[in-house]
Amino acid sequence: MSENVDWAKATQHLDDLYTSSDGLKRIFPGRKFTLDGHLVGSIGEVVAAHMFDLILNPASTLGHEATAADGRSVEIKLTQGKGVAIRHEPEHLIVLHRPKGGPIRTVYNGPSAEVWEAAGEMQRNGQRPFSLGRLSKLDAILAKEAWLPRKREAVV
Repeated sequence: MSENVDWAKATQHLDDLYTSSDGLKRIFPGRKFTLDGHLVGSIGEVVAAHMFDLILNPASTLGHEATAADGRSVEIKLTQGKGVAIRHEPEHLIVLHRPKGGPIRTVYNGPSAEVWEAAGEMQRNGQRPFSLGRLSKLDAILAKEAWLPRKREAVV
Protein backbone atom coordinates (compact mmCIF):
# COMPACT_ATOMS: atom_id res chain seq x y z
CA MET A 1 0.00 0.00 0.00
CA SER A 2 1.41 3.32 -1.03
CA GLU A 3 2.58 5.67 1.68
CA ASN A 4 1.54 8.58 -0.57
CA VAL A 5 -2.19 8.12 0.10
CA ASP A 6 -3.98 11.27 1.24
CA TRP A 7 -5.91 9.66 4.08
CA ALA A 8 -7.47 12.97 5.17
CA LYS A 9 -9.03 13.30 1.72
CA ALA A 10 -10.09 9.64 1.76
CA THR A 11 -11.77 10.17 5.13
CA GLN A 12 -13.61 13.24 3.81
CA HIS A 13 -14.87 11.31 0.78
CA LEU A 14 -16.07 8.50 3.03
CA ASP A 15 -17.88 10.98 5.29
CA ASP A 16 -19.44 12.53 2.17
CA LEU A 17 -20.81 9.12 1.19
CA TYR A 18 -22.49 8.76 4.59
CA THR A 19 -23.95 12.26 4.26
CA SER A 20 -25.28 11.42 0.79
CA SER A 21 -26.79 8.16 2.06
CA ASP A 22 -28.59 10.02 4.86
CA GLY A 23 -29.83 12.67 2.43
CA LEU A 24 -31.30 10.08 0.08
CA LYS A 25 -33.08 8.39 3.00
CA ARG A 26 -34.68 11.72 3.91
CA ILE A 27 -35.76 12.37 0.30
CA PHE A 28 -37.16 8.85 -0.15
CA PRO A 29 -38.63 7.75 3.21
CA GLY A 30 -38.92 4.01 3.59
CA ARG A 31 -36.06 3.24 1.19
CA LYS A 32 -32.64 2.13 2.35
CA PHE A 33 -29.50 3.66 0.88
CA THR A 34 -26.95 1.75 2.89
CA LEU A 35 -23.33 1.68 1.89
CA ASP A 36 -22.61 -1.98 1.27
CA GLY A 37 -21.38 -4.48 -1.24
CA HIS A 38 -18.32 -3.70 -3.32
CA LEU A 39 -17.98 -0.14 -2.05
CA VAL A 40 -17.66 -1.05 1.62
CA GLY A 41 -15.63 -4.15 0.79
CA SER A 42 -13.09 -2.13 -1.16
CA ILE A 43 -12.85 0.45 1.61
CA GLY A 44 -12.16 -2.33 4.10
CA GLU A 45 -9.52 -3.86 1.86
CA VAL A 46 -7.49 -0.69 1.36
CA VAL A 47 -7.73 0.28 5.03
CA ALA A 48 -6.73 -3.21 6.22
CA ALA A 49 -3.83 -3.24 3.75
CA HIS A 50 -2.67 0.06 5.25
CA MET A 51 -3.12 -1.10 8.85
CA PHE A 52 -1.51 -4.53 8.50
CA ASP A 53 0.90 -4.07 5.55
CA LEU A 54 -1.02 -6.52 3.40
CA ILE A 55 -0.52 -7.10 -0.30
CA LEU A 56 -3.90 -6.82 -1.99
CA ASN A 57 -4.90 -9.36 -4.60
CA PRO A 58 -6.67 -8.27 -7.77
CA ALA A 59 -10.30 -7.36 -7.13
CA SER A 60 -12.72 -10.29 -6.87
CA THR A 61 -10.01 -12.90 -6.21
CA LEU A 62 -11.86 -15.98 -5.01
CA GLY A 63 -11.20 -16.93 -1.41
CA HIS A 64 -9.23 -14.04 0.00
CA GLU A 65 -8.46 -10.39 -0.65
CA ALA A 66 -4.86 -10.14 0.49
CA THR A 67 -1.66 -11.86 1.48
CA ALA A 68 0.22 -11.10 4.70
CA ALA A 69 4.00 -10.65 4.86
CA ASP A 70 4.29 -14.15 6.34
CA GLY A 71 2.34 -15.65 3.42
CA ARG A 72 -1.02 -16.10 5.13
CA SER A 73 -4.09 -15.67 2.93
CA VAL A 74 -6.34 -13.02 4.45
CA GLU A 75 -10.07 -12.49 4.08
CA ILE A 76 -11.13 -8.91 4.94
CA LYS A 77 -14.61 -7.83 5.99
CA LEU A 78 -15.79 -4.31 6.81
CA THR A 79 -19.26 -3.55 8.08
CA GLN A 80 -21.20 -0.64 9.43
CA GLY A 81 -23.78 -3.04 10.83
CA LYS A 82 -23.90 -5.66 13.56
CA GLY A 83 -22.49 -8.65 11.71
CA VAL A 84 -20.82 -10.07 8.63
CA ALA A 85 -21.01 -13.30 6.67
CA ILE A 86 -18.50 -15.50 4.89
CA ARG A 87 -18.87 -18.13 2.16
CA HIS A 88 -15.82 -20.23 2.97
CA GLU A 89 -13.26 -20.78 5.69
CA PRO A 90 -10.30 -18.53 4.92
CA GLU A 91 -6.87 -19.03 6.46
CA HIS A 92 -6.92 -15.70 8.34
CA LEU A 93 -9.79 -13.30 8.89
CA ILE A 94 -9.78 -9.58 9.64
CA VAL A 95 -13.13 -8.01 10.46
CA LEU A 96 -13.35 -4.23 10.72
CA HIS A 97 -16.25 -2.07 11.87
CA ARG A 98 -16.84 1.57 11.03
CA PRO A 99 -19.83 3.11 12.73
CA LYS A 100 -21.33 6.16 11.12
CA GLY A 101 -18.80 8.94 11.67
CA GLY A 102 -15.95 6.47 12.22
CA PRO A 103 -13.33 5.56 13.19
CA ILE A 104 -12.69 2.02 11.99
CA ARG A 105 -11.87 -0.51 14.69
CA THR A 106 -10.64 -4.08 14.45
CA VAL A 107 -13.24 -6.54 15.71
CA TYR A 108 -11.43 -9.77 14.82
CA ASN A 109 -7.90 -10.53 13.64
CA GLY A 110 -7.08 -14.20 13.69
CA PRO A 111 -7.41 -17.69 12.27
CA SER A 112 -10.83 -18.41 10.89
CA ALA A 113 -11.32 -21.95 12.21
CA GLU A 114 -12.92 -20.76 15.46
CA VAL A 115 -15.08 -18.27 13.59
CA TRP A 116 -16.22 -20.81 11.01
CA GLU A 117 -17.16 -23.21 13.78
CA ALA A 118 -19.11 -20.50 15.66
CA ALA A 119 -20.84 -19.07 12.57
CA GLY A 120 -24.54 -19.47 12.01
CA GLU A 121 -26.07 -22.02 9.67
CA MET A 122 -25.45 -21.69 5.95
CA GLN A 123 -27.98 -19.29 4.44
CA ARG A 124 -29.68 -19.76 1.07
CA ASN A 125 -27.13 -17.38 -0.48
CA GLY A 126 -24.29 -19.69 0.60
CA GLN A 127 -23.02 -17.46 3.40
CA ARG A 128 -22.63 -18.18 7.10
CA PRO A 129 -23.38 -15.16 9.33
CA PHE A 130 -21.81 -14.13 12.61
CA SER A 131 -22.28 -11.18 14.91
CA LEU A 132 -19.66 -8.60 15.77
CA GLY A 133 -20.28 -9.29 19.47
CA ARG A 134 -19.40 -12.95 19.05
CA LEU A 135 -16.36 -12.08 16.94
CA SER A 136 -15.13 -9.62 19.54
CA LYS A 137 -15.36 -12.31 22.23
CA LEU A 138 -13.46 -14.79 20.04
CA ASP A 139 -10.77 -12.19 19.33
CA ALA A 140 -10.35 -11.46 23.04
CA ILE A 141 -9.39 -15.07 23.81
CA LEU A 142 -6.92 -15.48 20.94
CA ALA A 143 -3.24 -15.71 21.73
CA LYS A 144 -1.64 -12.46 20.57
CA GLU A 145 0.69 -14.50 18.36
CA ALA A 146 -2.34 -15.46 16.24
CA TRP A 147 -2.94 -11.82 15.28
CA LEU A 148 -1.38 -10.21 12.25
CA PRO A 149 0.69 -7.36 13.67
CA ARG A 150 -0.94 -3.97 13.18
CA LYS A 151 1.61 -1.59 11.69
CA ARG A 152 -0.57 1.53 11.71
CA GLU A 153 -3.82 2.76 13.19
CA ALA A 154 -6.94 3.02 11.05
CA VAL A 155 -7.00 6.43 9.43
CA VAL A 156 -10.64 6.71 8.41
